[in-house]
Order: sequence, then structure tokens, then C-alpha cells
Amino acid sequence: MARSLHQLAKLPVTRLEGLGPKRAVALSDAFGISSILDLVTHYPRRYVDRTNEARIRDLQLGEEAMVLVSVRRINARRTGRRVLVMADVTDGSGSLQVTFFNQAWRERQLTPGTNCVLFGKVDAFRGHMQMTNPVVDLIGDRTGKIVAIYPQSEKERITSWETSRWIEEALRRAGDLADPVPADVRARFKLVDRSTAFRDIHTPETMAASQQARRRLVFDELLRVQLALVMRKAELERTVPGIRHDTSGALVQRFQERLGFALTGAQAAAIDRIVADLGAPHPMHRLLQGDVGSGKTVVAVSALLTAVQGGHQGALMAPTEVLAEQHFAGISALLDGFTVPLADESAGALPLFEDRPLGVALLTNRTTAAERRKLLAALESGSLDLVVGTHALIQETVRFKSLGVAVIDEQHRFGVEQRAALKSKSADGAAPDVLVMTATPIPRTAAMTVYGDLDVSVLDELPPGRTAITTHWVQTDSGDPTEAEASVWAHVRADVAAGRQAYVVCPLIEESEKLEVRSAEETFERLTASGGELDGLHVELLHGRMASADKEAVMGRFRMGKTDVLVATTVIEVGVDVPNASIMVILDADRFGIAQLHQLRGRVGRGTAVSTCYLVGAGTTDGGAARLEALVASTDGFELAEVDLDLRGEGTLMGERQKGRNDLKLASIRRDRQWVERAREVAIELVDVDPVLDGYPDLRDEVDILLGSEDHDFLLKS
Repeated sequence: MARSLHQLAKLPVTRLEGLGPKRAVALSDAFGISSILDLVTHYPRRYVDRTNEARIRDLQLGEEAMVLVSVRRINARRTGRRVLVMADVTDGSGSLQVTFFNQAWRERQLTPGTNCVLFGKVDAFRGHMQMTNPVVDLIGDRTGKIVAIYPQSEKERITSWETSRWIEEALRRAGDLADPVPADVRARFKLVDRSTAFRDIHTPETMAASQQARRRLVFDELLRVQLALVMRKAELERTVPGIRHDTSGALVQRFQERLGFALTGAQAAAIDRIVADLGAPHPMHRLLQGDVGSGKTVVAVSALLTAVQGGHQGALMAPTEVLAEQHFAGISALLDGFTVPLADESAGALPLFEDRPLGVALLTNRTTAAERRKLLAALESGSLDLVVGTHALIQETVRFKSLGVAVIDEQHRFGVEQRAALKSKSADGAAPDVLVMTATPIPRTAAMTVYGDLDVSVLDELPPGRTAITTHWVQTDSGDPTEAEASVWAHVRADVAAGRQAYVVCPLIEESEKLEVRSAEETFERLTASGGELDGLHVELLHGRMASADKEAVMGRFRMGKTDVLVATTVIEVGVDVPNASIMVILDADRFGIAQLHQLRGRVGRGTAVSTCYLVGAGTTDGGAARLEALVASTDGFELAEVDLDLRGEGTLMGERQKGRNDLKLASIRRDRQWVERAREVAIELVDVDPVLDGYPDLRDEVDILLGSEDHDFLLKS
């Protein structure tokens, strides 16, 4: 009978020949491998194609190369404080000198006769070709055409050839592997069967075979993640009671009619989908993606008012006080003078012919004790319709009479437990509908993977009246940057003289000896000093360590136009809306990520004035230069998100893990975009027909085994 991965997960590695308890502990410590399944999913990091490998006689100076060699002799000597290890190696076509600095253990590792693969840059020393500190992989006496190279551990003395030998034995003894992916799916995407995939990922006859194996195993990894997400969504729709909102009321229509501007097509489409979700009997779980300035707030208010018109309440949670206060100010302005029908409680909450003012309040840690008591009582009695706040909303003392819709803004800044706490606030047993919003565009495949249990709406149009932003990269060298910046400050002064305002953003609050970046405080002092670039202008400083009241006072003066230039840290990254601001200057811009730069740039271009963003930075690293060039080339946040994914790669899916580790062993949402989409497609097909995968027990087991209960819970809670 073919073995399932579930069965392999139950077999310890000590079942293998020559792998006793001590080596098992070493494997676990080095790579987290304890079962046969762990071992066979410990994939090669690269291959040496011995039918097409470089030969020493063909090496070119200055080029990087990989050669398979045998050690002839090796010796070590101390030169002052340094240990120098030198080895002579050969592959039969020629010889090569290999030098290691301060790696005394190499003399023990590379004894004469050792076979290894070297990867490094070829240079010359005293007329001989050499490599200095190359990457070394021990492979033993491997005679296959293609040699798989595995991660090694010097500390635990685990070599590539040892790992390869164990894996080959494990696969031989496992025999045929059960294949839970339906045959029609494999045929549709031309995927090899699972037994072939595991054999050819570890011991391929050709490089083409290894690539076919990788495609199949990538699909399996992505399918498991998608099944977990799609099954969760199906379970919510099947089992969790929601609120069937009244979507026929006139409240939302009245709100949109008094906006004074037409909705974009994307806004109208998003609102239609949300209204349909709110009219369903199960809770909504929708992600609203919108680029900077795309009009997410109007969509969110429409959702909140749908709850209110049915006699329920709405809440909007933001990650910072600055953003919560900004949302409160914006929503209060949109709903100024707005009324709702007064309900007759004795008649089962039927509306009377009288109206009452719609109640909106703000709850943060700055709310006074007296205001807080009044607000909490109004929420619990139901007399307060909408509340905007920070994490203060999820404290135990906050109780709603009937929370109908919860909006979570910039949701990636909240922890999983914080988001879950707001979802659980409904007092009547029915789960509230949840709309999570982000102004940080997410690549399509990343959204499918990380937010795969959410329905997604995208606002990809800018409302009328938003002006284009011109972006310039002002390159500075490591010396005095003031000359390169002169035209920037001249432009700032000219715009201020014309009645407009500007931002200057710095990476740090105070000066740092470790990082050669200018702090907000140092920049503020330099710009405003006598004879400084902005001397004579009204300049203020804003950063995260200021008291909340001081921050709001500074922002208030800037909003009212009393401040010409605001020097700030990234505390202004999200939610700050000052239409009169027309220039954004970002110093040491190459220190920021693409998403952050795009968010900061979005603080301007919010009014009718032509707006400019200056990215000031040296861009001395490839990544830094590429990020700045991308910002200059595009103002499309979704396009930039794809560029960012390519430049930065993806992190972990399941939360805080070992730094730099990706949960997916082979698959990459960056490189394997098409397979993310295909896996999503298949997961939806399977779950639509069989919501709990009763007909695919092996596949269901794999979701549980390979994601793990903790990872599964994290993925589903988030």
C-alpha cells in the first residue's frame, strides 16, 4: 500500500541505518528534522550537474564558478593574529589553490582525499589560480550525473553527502507514496505524480526532471495553505451566525447623495459587494485595498451606516492616535448634521417619524475619565451609533449593545489577538461583519496567500480632484549633501511663499552614531538656524516620543495652515490629510522601504496644487537605488507592491518565526505567482464540492500535519 505523508510524519529518523540517537539530536538541533517526513522535505539548495560542470582548466579570472574537486594537501599557519589555511585541490583537468582566512577548522574538514564542491570567485596569486573563502559543500564520493547539494552544519558535523545518503535510504524504504491530488488536476497542470516528484527533487537524472519535481512540490505546498484558508471561509459561512443587515434603508443612499462628488467606479463596485455581504446571514470578512487617496473612508462609512440603519452600531479601529483622530475628524465632517430615524423600543425598534442626530465619538487613551464613562454608557445603551478609536476599543470595559460592523484600518499594524478581540465584541451572540482596510497595496498573489480567507475589494481609481505627484531622486554623495539639496529648499521656500506647505521626513528622532542618517531633531535645528535653509519660515517638529497632546497640537496648527513646514519622522506616514501641503522631502530616502516611501509621498497631492516629492539619498546599495528608481518611475501603488516583492522577497506567513525564514520550503509567492493562483483555483473547486474534504482524507491530514496546529490557528485568526 502506498504510504501517505501522514505515515511518514510518524516515523522517527532513527529508523534509518546509521542514524542513531546522537545523530538524530544533531539533525534536530541543526535543521529541526525529527521525522522521515521532515527529512524528505529537506530539499537541496542547489545541484551540481556533472554532465555540464565547470572544469578547473576552463576557469576565467574574475568570474564566479562552481567546481567539484578532490583535496590533495592542506596546511594551516598563523600570521600575526590571523590563521591562514591553504589547500591544493584538483579535478583532473588542473589544480587550484584555495585560501581560507580565520577558519582554522577547515584543516580538519578538508583532509586529503576529501571530495567537495567549491563555489567562489577565481583570482590569481603568484601565478596560480585561487579562490579565497569559497563556499564549501562536502559531497562524498558521488558519481551520479547530478549531485544534490544540501544545507550543512559545521557545528553539528552534518554534511551534504550524509544528508543525501539518509534521504535516499528514506525514499527507498518508503516505496510508493500516496497521491491525494486528484488525477484530473495533475493532468490539467501537467504535474508529475508525488513519488516521481520526491525522487526527482533529490536524485534527478536531468535538470529538467528536477524542475518538474519542484513544480509539483511547489503546487502541493501552496495548495495546503489555500485549502486551510478556503475551508476556514466555508466554515465561517456554514457555522458562525451573523447579522442579516437591512440593506434596503435610505441612510447609505442619503449619505452618498450629500457627498458633493460622484463615487469612482471602484468605490461603487466595492460598496455594492459590501452591501451584498452585509445582507447575507453569515459574517462578512472582506479586505479593502486602496492606494493612497483612493477613497477608502467613504466606502467604510457606507458600511458603518448600513449597520446603523438596521439598529446596530459601528466601530472603526486605527493603530495610532494620530490616525484615529484623523479618521474621527474626517468622518465627523462627512456626517455633520446627519440624522437617523428615532426607534420606538416598545414597538420592537421600529423607526418613528422623528429623527435624531447620528452619534459619533472618539475613544483613545487621551479620552478623559469623565468623557470615557459617558461614552461607554452610550455604547452599552445603544444611543451612540459609531465609535472611532485605537486599541482602547478592545478593552474589557468597552461593551456594545449591538456591534454590527467593525472596520479595522491598517490592519497589519495590529496583532492577531487585537483584531480577534474587536471581532468578539458583539453582545447579542452574532458575530459582527468585519471590513479590514489597508492603504499599503498588497501584491495579488500575496493577498491570496496571506489574506486568502478574506474576500478582496480593490480601489484602483483615484477620485476626481487628486493631482499627480512628480517624484525626483536627488542623489547625494557621502560628503556634504547641502549643495545637491539647494534646489529642493528653494522649491520649498517658493511654495511656502505661494501660500502652500511642506513636509520634511527623517528616519530617526535623535542622532545616532551607528547610522549615518540625519535625525529629525538635528535636521530641524539645522534648517531653522540663523542662515539655515528654512530660516524665517514657521517650522515645527513632530515625532513619536512627544506627548499625545503635543503631537495633536502640532498637527492641528499644520492642518490650519499656521505652520509652513513640518519636520517629522514616519509618524505622519498614514492618515494625515492636509490638502494645502504640496511638497514632500524625504531625507536619507534610500533607508526606507518602497511601501513606506509610497505612503509618505501620498501625504501630498491631496489638493488642487501641483505636488512634488523629493527623495534625497545616496542610493549607494543596489537595493536602495532600485527602490528610489521605482518610486520615480511609478505612482501606482499596486505596481510598486509587485516591484517591492521582487526586490525584498516574502517573509513568513505564520507570524513571528526564525528571522529570515520562509514557512514555504520550496514555494515562493514571488517566483511562483502563477502557481499561487492555480492552487487557489483548485482549493475553491474542491471545497465548493466537499467543504470538509471528507472525500480527500489524505489531503485534509496534510493540511493539519504540514501547517501544524499553531500555524493553522494563526493563519485563521488573522
